[in-house]
This record gives sequence, structure tokens and C-alpha cells, in this order.
Amino acid sequence: MPGAAGRPAAYSSHESRATSNEQRATSRAAQPWYREPWPWILMAAPAAAIVGGAVTIWLAVSTSDGLVADDYYRRGLAINQEIRRDQALLERGITAIIETRNGLLRVRLEGRGAAPEALFAQLVHATRAGYDRRLRLARVAPGVYEAGLPALPAGRWRLVLEDPRREWRIVKEGL
Repeated sequence: MPGAAGRPAAYSSHESRATSNEQRATSRAAQPWYREPWPWILMAAPAAAIVGGAVTIWLAVSTSDGLVADDYYRRGLAINQEIRRDQALLERGITAIIETRNGLLRVRLEGRGAAPEALFAQLVHATRAGYDRRLRLARVAPGVYEAGLPALPAGRWRLVLEDPRREWRIVKEGL
């Protein structure tokens, strides 16, 4: 039996099914872009880069560079003076026994010329210059010096002992 347009009836029902499939496909394609997953997937990497860059800028502006010295040239020239102080320590045969307990820093000095009235101790943090401390150790007995030890933040510390006239120094890693 021919259809309305002179085609068989089976052909026109097949045509109407194709039309309804096209309408369903068109209705799926007509969704807004933000309902599709691919734009979000493609935007994720650039968005992560922008967030990472913002965090990096915030860290750079809000924290200080504790390891960078402003006067690096002058410090470089002062190395020869430090070497002389280390050599003077060896020439005099000065040794130190350092004890820390109960909030007290105690130093026993032995050697020639090792009896100054006081000692100065510099507690140097390995990475944070803001944590550094300078203490004056008073003589409590011949060759024995003591000072109160403040509470120190966790980390690696270096102790630099020196006499008041800065003729010699002792450096001890790990306090």
C-alpha cells in the first residue's frame, strides 16, 4: 500500500522513527555548555595553574628570605678575620666543654688565656635568622661560665662562643 506521498507505509513509519531520533539528538545537543563535562575538564589545568601562581605570589610577598644576606660582600671580606680568630684559638690551645640542662648553658674553658671575665654566646638557627639569640655568660668559677638558656624552637642550632675582645671563637654545631 502506498503512503500519502506514494511511498509504501512501512517506509513512512521508518522515516518517522528517524525523525524522532533526530529530535532526541538535537535536544541533547541543545544543552547549555556548562552542563557538558568536557569544558570543565579542559578548564581544570589552567585554573589549577592560576591558583598555584596566586599561592606562590602570596608566599613570596608574605615571607622573608632568611638565608639571603643583604651585606654578602662585606661578609665575604670578613671571612679572613674569622679565620684569624679560629687560628688564635688553636695557638692558645683553648678547648670548651659545653653543657645544656635545666634551662642553663654552662661552658668550661681550658687553655692559655682562657679566663676572660665573661663570654658571649651566639645561638644561630640554621635557617631562620629571626630565631638567633645572643647571650652573655658570666664567670661563676675559674674557667666556668653560665647563663640562662631561653626556650629554643625546634631545628638545627649552632653555638658560637667568643671572648669579649673578639680575639678567638669556638663554633659548635648542634646544640
